[in-house]
Amino acid sequence: MESGQSKGGIVMAIFEYILMGFLVVCAISVSFSKNLLNSILIFMSYSLVMSIIWILLESPDLAITEAAVGAGVTSVLFFVTLKKIHALGEEDEETDE
Repeated sequence: MESGQSKGGIVMAIFEYILMGFLVVCAISVSFSKNLLNSILIFMSYSLVMSIIWILLESPDLAITEAAVGAGVTSVLFFVTLKKIHALGEEDEETDE
């Protein structure tokens, strides 16, 4: 029975390391992304992965807050801002050229 538990612990540790690596990749790629829309999508994925990590750390209240505020409200505000300053249309025109 103990060997099954330790095997499950190893699998969870590997999963946590993969999630941490994905967070680092998202943070670096959002810094170097020149497309604003891609930056928002990367930020959303960062927030969703962070909420999964909060669940793994047994903090469901922080996970819900991160998912709602980080991936939800903040991303919607970014999309509205890009639409208001007409950055979404300009980026589409630049990629068509």
